[in-house]
Amino acid sequence: MSTIILNGDSLTLEDFIAVARHGAKIDLPQDVKDNMQKSRDLVEKYVDEEKVVYGITTGFGKFSDVNISKEDTKRLQKNLIMSHACGVGEIFNVEESRGVMLLRVNALAKGYSGIRISTVQTLVDMLNKGVTPIIPQQGSLGSSGDLAPLAHMVLVMFGEGEAIYKGERMTGKDAMAKAGIP
Repeated sequence: MSTIILNGDSLTLEDFIAVARHGAKIDLPQDVKDNMQKSRDLVEKYVDEEKVVYGITTGFGKFSDVNISKEDTKRLQKNLIMSHACGVGEIFNVEESRGVMLLRVNALAKGYSGIRISTVQTLVDMLNKGVTPIIPQQGSLGSSGDLAPLAHMVLVMFGEGEAIYKGERMTGKDAMAKAGIP
């Protein structure tokens, strides 16, 4: 099975099934990473300049008028994820959760988000090495409908939450360690 190259525009249904169901590997080409880095550089510039940017240097919602210090921007993002990991009920199966991960990597590959390449690479590594976050099927926040599921996906990336690895349910921390993902 060949590696599926993601650029944010060319993912086909066949590719989706190959990754989500059959475990095909994925990769991001250098031009995609370069484009992602340009957006990231802009985010870092805004943080360094202490420019007011909603959700990066300010709080969210009713706290949008609260400025966040340069030192606290990382903590703001982690706190946001922790607060949104409020899903309940039955969990998505491995194939469905892998599909969630793949679609998020594909969307981030467009290069518009300002996310760190290393963060996206961690998701790529999780897919390629078979670390699948436990994602509850019910519960979300806001109109997008994906905030809680994506928060559960991301918990595993910093050693929280739970995941399936080699057919076994375990802590996110243990799954990442066993897969050799820093």
